[in-house]
Amino acid sequence: MRAPRPSDSRLAERPLQNRVAPTGEIVAVRARGLFMGNRGVLHDETQRLGRRRWVLKAWLICQLEFKGRQRTVMTPRRYTELFFFDEAAAIAAGHRPCYECRRQAALEWRDAWRRVTGRGDAPRAADMDAVLHSERVDPASRRQRRWVGAFDDLPDGAFAMIDDQPHLILGDDVLPWTWSGYGVARPRPRGVDAVVLTPPSAAAVLREGYRPQLHPSAIRAG
Repeated sequence: MRAPRPSDSRLAERPLQNRVAPTGEIVAVRARGLFMGNRGVLHDETQRLGRRRWVLKAWLICQLEFKGRQRTVMTPRRYTELFFFDEAAAIAAGHRPCYECRRQAALEWRDAWRRVTGRGDAPRAADMDAVLHSERVDPASRRQRRWVGAFDDLPDGAFAMIDDQPHLILGDDVLPWTWSGYGVARPRPRGVDAVVLTPPSAAAVLREGYRPQLHPSAIRAG
């Protein structure tokens, strides 16, 4: 699934509002990231986002390229192509792997979800999406739901807020996130609570062993 740059040079001069931060905000920056995805048609005829930031409950994480498919970004009446810094950031924003273009990752996610819930059968995508949607969006404020959990218990790949900045949990470290890359690692706080961005069910999937693909700067920072 390839998302080409707009052919109109005037559009190319301004970044589109389709980059998703771990905080769930959709912003206009030039950073592209490692993944794309969607949650329905969010933009209008002028490539502007309205107040409604979701149409579907299936919020997906997709490959940038898949079977040579070509798309013109933010085509009217087509789904809004969203871009994520890396998979951990996409998961923090409430998305999950796509069953079509990221099938192996989606099956690993599904199996980890099944183990977490103790189900005998494989969970349906719609069932997982319904749970995630209840955890990721506050319908009153239309903003990201956050929850409080112990720093000690957070799995690798989860995001928490420290000093009003998203931080990636990675082993004994936390890495500050920016659109230009992860910053220098610092020791993970111990014995205190964290404000967690990653939805509880997604954090449980990470704890069960799902390993999100991280931006190369996470390796350098760690």
